[in-house]
Amino acid sequence: MPREITLELPHQTIAAVAWGDPALPPLLAVHGWLDNAASFSALAPLLAPHFHVVAIDLPGHGRSTHRPAGAWYHYVDYLGDLHGAAEALGWRRYGLLGHSLGGATASAYAAAHPERIERLLLIESLGPLTQPPEAALEQLRKGLAEREAYANKTLRVFPDVEVAVAARQAANGLSASAARALVERGVRAVDGGWSWSSDPRLTLASPLRYTEEQIQAILRGIAAPTLMILCEPATSYLPGARMQARADCVPGIRVAHLPGNHHLHLENAGPVADEILRFCGFAA
Repeated sequence: MPREITLELPHQTIAAVAWGDPALPPLLAVHGWLDNAASFSALAPLLAPHFHVVAIDLPGHGRSTHRPAGAWYHYVDYLGDLHGAAEALGWRRYGLLGHSLGGATASAYAAAHPERIERLLLIESLGPLTQPPEAALEQLRKGLAEREAYANKTLRVFPDVEVAVAARQAANGLSASAARALVERGVRAVDGGWSWSSDPRLTLASPLRYTEEQIQAILRGIAAPTLMILCEPATSYLPGARMQARADCVPGIRVAHLPGNHHLHLENAGPVADEILRFCGFAA
């Protein structure tokens, strides 16, 4: 059964869910943008016979606290959150499992701290989104304009959870069961109904992005055995040629393609678990 835990970082409280015997090899699971730890609610139980899985809510997501007033959500700061979560758990060497934004963060962390990461398991991710150098000024202006216009932005209030589930389905093309898993952990009671628990600042554009060349240079620092699982048909912002070029930067990486959508690990966890366990030597 899943267990709710809380990790106290110096300036942040991280909510998390754990599966499996703590004596098993540790595996830190990191969800995607505007998702939460429930992203792994279908996959983690299938891995729990072999791993102690801890899925965190990133700051500003799920049941974790938000960043302080005046702060923003820089991609690079998530690396510190991963490090802090592992330190709070007392893990010195462990595996990383990441989906989408969580996989992008896990990729960079594994490159920055190769001595800490035993295995790297990625779903629909290998490094963050990038942009060409000539788009940098436009991105900077957009990000700063959104920050300057931000003032206590409010989130939509839903009369009941069912309406929130339908909204999440419409936004991401998820099944009702997958949307419900994310919504039930990602809403809070407010006057008039229910609202997202996520920090509205998460929706603001980043003023800075890496170039593809920078990300490829970072990915070359990954030393852990790495598995990347991509869905078929490919997600529009993860084109096959780009992902293969990134994979070519990671020595010995295994790339697997499975039918499904961007949330294939939540929609149909069995084949994803099979790939992971086979890669880790637990299944034929």
